[in-house]
Amino acid sequence: MKFNFLQKQTSRREMLRGSATLAGSAFLAHLFPARSVCAFATGYREPALSPAALLASMRAKFNAVPMETQKLAGNITMFDGPGGAVVVLNGPDGKFVVDTFVAPAWPKLKEGLDGLGSEPLKYVIDTHWHFDHTDNNAHLHATGATILAHENTTKRMSEPHDLPVLYRGADGVLAGLHFDPSPTEALPQQTFASSYKLQANGEILELQHVAPAHTDSDIYVHFRNANVISIGDLFFNGMYPYIDPGTGGTISGMIAAADKILSLADNDTKIVAGHGPLGNKADLTTFRDMLVTSRDRVQKLKSAGKSALEAVAEKPFADLDPIWGNGIVNADQWVQIVYLTL
Repeated sequence: MKFNFLQKQTSRREMLRGSATLAGSAFLAHLFPARSVCAFATGYREPALSPAALLASMRAKFNAVPMETQKLAGNITMFDGPGGAVVVLNGPDGKFVVDTFVAPAWPKLKEGLDGLGSEPLKYVIDTHWHFDHTDNNAHLHATGATILAHENTTKRMSEPHDLPVLYRGADGVLAGLHFDPSPTEALPQQTFASSYKLQANGEILELQHVAPAHTDSDIYVHFRNANVISIGDLFFNGMYPYIDPGTGGTISGMIAAADKILSLADNDTKIVAGHGPLGNKADLTTFRDMLVTSRDRVQKLKSAGKSALEAVAEKPFADLDPIWGNGIVNADQWVQIVYLTL
């Protein structure tokens, strides 16, 4: 993933001087569940790894999280665990899968899918391009599924992405992370620019792209009859989110996306977050309000001429941290993410 954005508002030297692993720790927080990131948060240092070995280590840590199964409706199931949430619509028309976990989780995902019945896999829908949501595209496509996503998902997966700073190893060397372009068989075979509709298994699936928010490839999937909305990383339930400025993410876009989804929801709607527990309209409203507060406070500091690190020093989220700061992005990281995505 491209992180050239670190040079837009403050120099890379300044960022490294003030917080040597900020960019990486924020990104690492996005990648790892809270139960896996604690070692990094407490200062644990691993030996320096090559970019390939580092990525393999990340995938392994994700995969260590057990997969849990939750029924959302009569024929809609959520698998939660190794890389977020996977939602499956199942029935005589086949299986329709939203997101795919990280690559090492394929055996447990396949077991979960097989456990739903013998119906064939028909479609896989990617909510956005990040690897923890697309890693098993190729496996699912090999079984006969068509990969469906926004056109920017294909664009981003087809490009190399580099994360120049991740964390400092025991030898003091800053490790980097590199993503090669995804193989052809992992790329979406079917894309859309704005919206798309599927009808299957007595359900209507409405897919809608939103303006750049978490990335520039985000969509939500609305299961109309079941009153379920899967929204990927547009929603981190109960924690500060990660936003990817390297591929178009903005905090104002996150707020606008939340507003759009809230307009579709009622008090009984089940809202599937990219990270965190299953949510509802009240949860998403609370998340949206936190985003607005965060944006406004950091914008005030930025408009006053504060650098990103000076904004961190102001501790603008001290009152929010008891609720939101115990997840996968801490308060200092969140200040700088907001600053960079204004």
